[in-house]
Amino acid sequence: MASAKTSSRSRGTSVKENGTKLEDGLNVFKSDRFDADSYIQSKCSLNEKEIRLLCSYLLDLKRSSAEEMRKSVYANYAAFIRGGFFLLIADRTSKEISDLEGELSSIRNLLSTQATLIHGLAEGVNIDSLSLKASEGSMVNELLSNVEDGEPSDLEKWSVEFPDMLDVLLAERRVDEALAALDEGDRVAAEAKETESLSPGILRSLEMAITERRQKLADQLAEAACQPSTRSSELHAAISALKKLGDGARAHRLLLDAHLQRYQYNMQSLRPSSTSYGGAYTAALSQIVFSAIAQAASDSLAIFGKEREYRSELVMWATKQTEAFAVLVQRHALASSAAAGGLRAAAECVQIALGHCSLLEARGLALCPVLIKLFRPSVEQALNANIKRIEESTAALAAADDWVLTYPPTSTRQSGRSSVTSLGNAAVFQHKLTSSAHRFNLMVQDFFEDVGPLLSMQLGGQTLEGLFQVFNSYVNMLIKALPGSMEEEANFEGSGNKIVRMAETEAQQIALLANASLLADELLPRAAMKLAPMNQTNHKDDPRRRPLDRQNRHPEQREWRKRLVNSVDRLKDTFCRQHALDLIFTEDGDSHLSAEMYINMVGNADEVDWFPSPIYQELFVKLNGMAAIAAEMFVGRERFATLLLMRLTETVILWLSEDQSFWDDIEEGPRPLGPLGLHQACNSEIISFIFYLDMKFVMCFASQGRYLSRNLHRVVNEIISKAVAVLSATGMDPDRVLPEDEWFNEICQDAMERLSGKPKAIDGDREVNSPTASVSAQSISSVRSHGSS
Repeated sequence: MASAKTSSRSRGTSVKENGTKLEDGLNVFKSDRFDADSYIQSKCSLNEKEIRLLCSYLLDLKRSSAEEMRKSVYANYAAFIRGGFFLLIADRTSKEISDLEGELSSIRNLLSTQATLIHGLAEGVNIDSLSLKASEGSMVNELLSNVEDGEPSDLEKWSVEFPDMLDVLLAERRVDEALAALDEGDRVAAEAKETESLSPGILRSLEMAITERRQKLADQLAEAACQPSTRSSELHAAISALKKLGDGARAHRLLLDAHLQRYQYNMQSLRPSSTSYGGAYTAALSQIVFSAIAQAASDSLAIFGKEREYRSELVMWATKQTEAFAVLVQRHALASSAAAGGLRAAAECVQIALGHCSLLEARGLALCPVLIKLFRPSVEQALNANIKRIEESTAALAAADDWVLTYPPTSTRQSGRSSVTSLGNAAVFQHKLTSSAHRFNLMVQDFFEDVGPLLSMQLGGQTLEGLFQVFNSYVNMLIKALPGSMEEEANFEGSGNKIVRMAETEAQQIALLANASLLADELLPRAAMKLAPMNQTNHKDDPRRRPLDRQNRHPEQREWRKRLVNSVDRLKDTFCRQHALDLIFTEDGDSHLSAEMYINMVGNADEVDWFPSPIYQELFVKLNGMAAIAAEMFVGRERFATLLLMRLTETVILWLSEDQSFWDDIEEGPRPLGPLGLHQACNSEIISFIFYLDMKFVMCFASQGRYLSRNLHRVVNEIISKAVAVLSATGMDPDRVLPEDEWFNEICQDAMERLSGKPKAIDGDREVNSPTASVSAQSISSVRSHGSS
């Protein structure tokens, strides 16, 4: 212990010595002439030993500082503890004082409110009691004055007792008896006024008492009607009594408010969530709201009848509640479905709401238009989203479509004809389409499954327009699939940036037409029939009437179907134009159909191979090939195939008819058109009828294939007339040049048989390759008559 004390004293002495040294060391910095830069320079020149001494000096300084701190804390510990305790006590006391001031302020406000209420009640009671006592006192004073004059009458005694009797009835809430008493009081007062059986003072006091008790009864009835616990029978009785008191407007308003309060209370248990089913929420909410409206309408009719004033107020109230209902459905059910493109979910919610709302029509409330107006934007949003989805899905499939016709995936092929599935008494035809067209058709059919709300919301026209735009976009993609159409049809609206697989072969290209024609002629119109349900009610017992015939009786859908057909015609025109250009022009841009092929014909008639020009031979072969393909693809729709071949033939012949350079070369070429150039001749003895033969060949194979249209017949005759006119302009007589039509017919028939691969017919009488037949004036006249027709 002694050694410890000695060491402690030695450390203390050492610390003091160090502190003294520190004081001496700090004097350098306290001097006014202290130069920091010089001091740093002097210290930077220290050697290693001096640096070690400086570090030791700093460590001693740190230890001495810590010791001084410890001694200071120990020396002032009691004062520090006392100061902290006092600060804690002061802070806690300040907080308690603040809380106490807040409570005192609240108590002061409460006492002030209660005092104001008590004073108000006291003043009201005094006023009522004073008025009642004044009126009753005047009545009593009047009666006492009458007593002095003589005995009061029974009527005067009854007038004095009547207010007390009413007070008893009102206190006991005997409403019916109070109403009867008030009616009796009115009757007695009216009789007394006529007969002057009561003095003016007593009569005036009686009337005032009746008025005041009537108002008090009305206030009691209104208070009862506003109570949520009031039963329907009690509410009905209170409103009826209030109406009898002459306050019908207030009674009707209270009736509507009571029903509003009740259905709002019932709605508290209805808690929609993001995962709840929108249809279930809509059904529950519709049941609550429209049941309340129906009950309010029934009570209003039962109590107030069909008075216009009350009826108008009922309609306005019901409209307001319907609008509030629509806002809730929109927020919790329709908004999410519409944003996600859920047309079926949105349509179901609308259908449920309209179904409940339509039941009010039996009570004279037509509120469905209100709902339709409010629901329409959401349904339109879902409708547009669905149409966009159909378009995008079909475009995605078209990019990978191999353009091969197949039956729907669920159907089985029975034969080469369209498969037919029996469904009850109806026949459902399974047509062949490519994969993208099948998908398009299935999505459209699914789209029209729930069209009831679309009809009730008058969205049928918008639905048809949207479907047409989607179909038109699909046709644009089919046009882009045709080879050679990219340059001309590069920027179709809605399909400019979409990739489409090209249809390389004629079979694939005709499959494009099969897709468009079948969708436009049958599948889409059949689906759109659901937008005209009234059609299905008319003639529904007549199985001979085709559904499409019934559909066509609607002007809007008839016009819509024409637009579909016009869209298909664009595809058909592009197809025919591309094939016509392939026939007429070479890959280098030279024309196969020019005046040179007639003008440059020179030779002997015996050396000429009487046969149609190569371009018309190719046209015949192409049409025959397309006819064979179309016969397989357009089973049951042969008319479309015929119209397609008719259009292609017309396209080629119209090109010839409208090619002004061709006719300029014929008329003004280096060698005018001669006999061998109708089919030109440089030698008058050489007769060539190639041009006339070409036209006759076109008419022959078109007639045989049953695609000789009136327009084609007219154009061919016009071309022949032009050629005859050119020949006549050279000074030659067509009557001497042209043989009979039978010779041309035989040449054409022989050409068709040879090009078709059939064996050549043997004619022992004459050679059809030699134009030895005499010229027939009748033939010439027939040519001219055709040209002028």
